[in-house]
Amino acid sequence: MIEIKNIYKTFHTPHEVQALVDVSCKIEAGEVVVVIGPSGSGKSTFLRCINRLETANYGEILIEGIDIFSRKTNMNKIRAKVGMVFQSFNLFPHKTVYENVMLTQLEVLKRSKAKADKKTVYLLKKVGITDKAKAYPAQLSGGQQQRVAIARAIAMDPKVMLFDEPTSALDPEMISEVLNVMKALAKEGMTMVVVTHEMGFAKEVADRVIFMDYGRIVEEGTPEHFFKNPTHQRTKLFLDQILS
Repeated sequence: MIEIKNIYKTFHTPHEVQALVDVSCKIEAGEVVVVIGPSGSGKSTFLRCINRLETANYGEILIEGIDIFSRKTNMNKIRAKVGMVFQSFNLFPHKTVYENVMLTQLEVLKRSKAKADKKTVYLLKKVGITDKAKAYPAQLSGGQQQRVAIARAIAMDPKVMLFDEPTSALDPEMISEVLNVMKALAKEGMTMVVVTHEMGFAKEVADRVIFMDYGRIVEEGTPEHFFKNPTHQRTKLFLDQILS
């Protein structure tokens, strides 16, 4: 599904910061990959490069064999395959919940209104927010807004979903309602790359865990390996700090 080859990314803000250093990995269709690490380790930059919201200075990212950094690549077509959910909900404040989920289907996918309506009703039920269809984002809790954001993303029928710390802006009691939606997506076979601090989610849902630090992939493996028998000392230190 996704092949990442020797990605480097440097920011000049104003000092030179190496956000990604020689990052390589593969993400298979149907796989759930959870990316963890300390703040500033490059996790979000890694995710944003996959959707070309950031452009790497060096290296390749192939999505279904297509080089997304090539000038010949139509990124609108690629982004239609790659849904993304951010920390902030990014909903249209002047549109209702129903309209937020409908809009991109009509304007980007050019779906008929009847098909888009059917899809929207189905997805609002799927994320448990049917009763808020006529509400505006400001009238929703953070957890409800994030579920709308997920519904809007999967309305595009993506082949892969990227989640950039989707629960970090939520109150603790709202986190589980968003994670439950993500767990359901994983069970349905959605390819997912998730940047998160929710270790319980990683243990329960991930096929593979990637640990990043200082822009590099330090260690990766199954949740069982990662949480019970990590090999790298930096990984052990990180886990000791967050699990103690």
